Amino acid sequence: QVQLVESGGGLVQAGGSLRLSCAASGNIFSINDMGWYRQAPGKQRELVATITSGGATKYADSAKGRFTISRDNDKNTVYLQMNSLKPEDTGVYYCNAGVQSTWFEGYVEVWGQGTLVTVSS
Repeated sequence: QVQLVESGGGLVQAGGSLRLSCAASGNIFSINDMGWYRQAPGKQRELVATITSGGATKYADSAKGRFTISRDNDKNTVYLQMNSLKPEDTGVYYCNAGVQSTWFEGYVEVWGQGTLVTVSS
């Protein structure tokens, strides 16, 4: 099986920075897109940023200019550098990846357990 384990969340003051990491482990043949989503209290989960295996990125409007997504394909790890954090960035951040376990199987969407980010004003 495949697991995604996030780390790097915590409490930070507005204007501060955090770097989230998400490492995939288990039976992995290939990973295509990886991404970060967040869920604020009382709200639906929303896209923050995604990155393809080739490095093409996409950001939510709220993340543009402040957040940077990157990945290390050798380590099966995706990162989210978050700068100029705002209280509205508070939420649980989830890692997501499309994983192929063997060459003859299709890609399966896998989610991490989430890491809490709290931005105080």
